[in-house]
Amino acid sequence: MVKFIRIILVVVITAVIFFSCGDLNRKVDDKIDKLMKKAESLDSLINKDVDKVLQLDSLINTGSEKAKKLDSLINKSTSRLDSIVNKVINPAN
Repeated sequence: MVKFIRIILVVVITAVIFFSCGDLNRKVDDKIDKLMKKAESLDSLINKDVDKVLQLDSLINTGSEKAKKLDSLINKSTSRLDSIVNKVINPAN
């Protein structure tokens, strides 16, 4: 009789361990799923911000090119004005 109770006890303990592991496994899977969703959300947010930075960089480059062209035009205009002023001030040259 004692042997039968030990066998039943071992079977019950084994079943409890298996069910506990299954429940723990389900909880771990749920946590992993939540973590993956958060990681995907963060990745999406980072990609959006990187796109914004790239657009801003492009705008900065475009602005820089326009500033260089404007600087070049100003230098040419200044040279022309200097030449005209020099001809008016020193007409003998």
